[in-house]
Amino acid sequence: MAKPPLSMKPTGWFQVAWSAEIGVGDVHRMTYFGQEMVAWRAQSGRLTVMDAYCEHLGAHLGFGGHVEGDVIECAFHGWQWNHDGRNVCIPYEDRPNRGRRIRTYPVTERNESVYVWHDVEGRDPYFDVPDVFSGFGDGSSVADYYPMATLYREQLELHPQYVLENGVDFAHFKFVHKTPIVPVFTRHDFDRPVSYVDFTITFEGDEYQSIADVKSGVEAINGGLGVAVTKSWGMVDNRTISAVTPVDDCTSDVRFSVYIGRTATADPEKAEKTAQAVANEIIRQFSQDVHIWQHQRYSDPPALSSSEFAGFTAIRNWAKQFYPDGRGGSAAELRATAIS
Repeated sequence: MAKPPLSMKPTGWFQVAWSAEIGVGDVHRMTYFGQEMVAWRAQSGRLTVMDAYCEHLGAHLGFGGHVEGDVIECAFHGWQWNHDGRNVCIPYEDRPNRGRRIRTYPVTERNESVYVWHDVEGRDPYFDVPDVFSGFGDGSSVADYYPMATLYREQLELHPQYVLENGVDFAHFKFVHKTPIVPVFTRHDFDRPVSYVDFTITFEGDEYQSIADVKSGVEAINGGLGVAVTKSWGMVDNRTISAVTPVDDCTSDVRFSVYIGRTATADPEKAEKTAQAVANEIIRQFSQDVHIWQHQRYSDPPALSSSEFAGFTAIRNWAKQFYPDGRGGSAAELRATAIS
């Protein structure tokens, strides 16, 4: 695999599981940012994500490690570690080893998902994961929607930024999804780590005329490069969550979640089947994007048309803040720096 020109260790919140995957007492193995990790849920329900290896002799806590109350116990010698990664018990000694600690990660559960904060400089989180319901300020909740439908693709050769850039790409709908949608952007707000992109939808008619329909649109909230939530209104009331999390220096896991709004009907079973079909279609269209992204090469500088320039330039400038070098490994900027 060829290492991508963009750093695969950006700062931000990244999804590592869906909450339902980690029940009380479960120990969940995973690898992200080149690091073996475990997520475990205490009997209290509290979730912890930490590096996978016991600080005693290096046993992997995901293989035989188990939850005891509010701690995780290593299968090798029974050493117990708490939510802060501190050793709290050595069963054959009078006191724990207070000098050793397993690295833990800031973790939050939102959108029925588990997110960890990643920052190579070890800084605390400085923005929140956007909420797919409360984030749009319309009073909606998960109770207003049918159960979540999901897509999960592992270790694809793609970068999180590719997915975020799709949010300003108005031209791909016709060619990737074969739909006559023409987005008209009404908001590009890239002033903060959490950014906003809104657009209304028009349709291209048989003679390429624009058919306005301001009753339909999409609002998107991007929480850094790792998480984007959308609200679609008008034709289909749906919410989506896209999350791309680097696994190593070349690949990422992709998760996508869809909620379809509930409808008042005399036949709820038929309505739910219809909602499931709509969710499947949205997932199918997202899969079409994934197929492009996983074979994409980062173009830097890109050959943008005049109508694409503002959106792509804004989002790429915004994205720089999340990379350790402040550039994202941008080939053009690195060359410019070397020349100067």
